[in-house]
Amino acid sequence: MTRRPRRSARTALTRAAFVTAPLLILAYGAIRLTDPDHGPGPVWTTGHLALTAAMLLFVPVFARLGALARPDAGPAGRLSAGAATVLGLAGTLAVTVQACIDLYAGFRATDRPGMERLFEQVQSHPGVMPAVYGVGPLLFYVGLIWILVQLSARRRVSLWSPLAAVAGTATAAAGGLDLMPLAAALFCASLAPLARRRPGDPSVRAVDRPVGLTADRQAL
Repeated sequence: MTRRPRRSARTALTRAAFVTAPLLILAYGAIRLTDPDHGPGPVWTTGHLALTAAMLLFVPVFARLGALARPDAGPAGRLSAGAATVLGLAGTLAVTVQACIDLYAGFRATDRPGMERLFEQVQSHPGVMPAVYGVGPLLFYVGLIWILVQLSARRRVSLWSPLAAVAGTATAAAGGLDLMPLAAALFCASLAPLARRRPGDPSVRAVDRPVGLTADRQAL
């Protein structure tokens, strides 16, 4: 008798993650802009805790995206959805590890030079730079865009979702962390409509498009 309420609670939390995860990235970016020295302290810690929480919430987000892509898909479609999900989760792990390293440095060091020394010690280990700071984080964007494109091609989401994700990725690439709030807002716009989608829904509906993108200007 308790399985259904628990399943419903998990589903509600997963749907909320589609909005909460990018909003936490936005919070991280906004908090970072208030700390021009980017040194250890409450601001550094709060921002990176928000980033860590965001990445943890992206785990159920990618799992749900994969579930949305699998119904009625052929073997190639299921393989593609699985590969995109794995890449997205790998990127999520890389960013999470990076945030944890930043938190560790913030707790251990008393000033920015001390943090830099700790970063150098960690990054000197073989494989850390490409896995955590180089290729690894890029997989987050690759996996997200890939699976959203697949969902859009199968009309399970509107074209808006992958386009907004591409715009968010381009913004992050062009402006770095300074434009992270804007990039996160675009990711939120991309993912928020999917909070209402369920595996097996037959096709995209007008409600899946943000305000102003439908012919009749229908609100969400």
